[in-house]
Amino acid sequence: MSEFLPEWLDLREPADLRARSSEVTNAVSARFALRDHVRVLDLGSGTGANLRATAPLLPKRQTWKLVDREADLHGAAKSRLIVWADSAECLGDDVRLHKDGREIDVIFTVADLASETKYLVDELLDLVTASAFFDLASEDYIRVLAKAVSDRRTAFYATLTYNGQRRWTPHRPADNQMASAFHRHQLRDKGLGNAAGPLASAHLADQFRLNGYAVIEGDSNWRLERSERMLIEELVRGHAVAASEIGGIDAKTIVDWINVPRTGAVVGHTDTFAIPAS
Repeated sequence: MSEFLPEWLDLREPADLRARSSEVTNAVSARFALRDHVRVLDLGSGTGANLRATAPLLPKRQTWKLVDREADLHGAAKSRLIVWADSAECLGDDVRLHKDGREIDVIFTVADLASETKYLVDELLDLVTASAFFDLASEDYIRVLAKAVSDRRTAFYATLTYNGQRRWTPHRPADNQMASAFHRHQLRDKGLGNAAGPLASAHLADQFRLNGYAVIEGDSNWRLERSERMLIEELVRGHAVAASEIGGIDAKTIVDWINVPRTGAVVGHTDTFAIPAS
């Protein structure tokens, strides 16, 4: 499993969409209900799934800047967005989408988020957003981002931040041992400093509150059933790879754990919406 492969992002997209917190999405929609146009920055935009999920919450005219470090992901995003839209116009490297009465201009930007996020945020924006991103970022990255966003008094919306909760069906004695290894592996540097992992959503809330923002949080847990066997199996493989790389669990335990037929899983995530308190 790779967090950045289009195939993995495609596989998880339906579960992500279903899991989003309705309390938080309602708050996002209400925030921009009286606006004619919004300008959105999407960090770590991948295949454009965050745009597809968030655009229905926003006004009729939208301008999105999709930022990722991988140019190939922008190509995947562009093709998927064109298929998703009712109609589309290519504007050089960028695209204008028409979907459900909305006009959405999409700008694709390749950037090193480790060094350029602060400058990207320092633009005329109404919303900074990211999905399944901040558990891969460091506490320092979150702190700097929150300060940059709050300095511009911009709204902030993070979805599907992994929070460490995980339950498998059926349960096995090695589940907690495997989860511990996975979490230790997750704390490694993923390109944005040593990752905050399961503590990321708490750091986001704390940092925005420290910068004078009101914060709304909601659970956005995956609740996977037998029909999502491919996603469950990919999660299992990802845990096994992480446990093998981090060490501390013997190979037989890992192999035995992989070979358990899984019929369900719950994976905990948190959605976060932050706006200036006054």
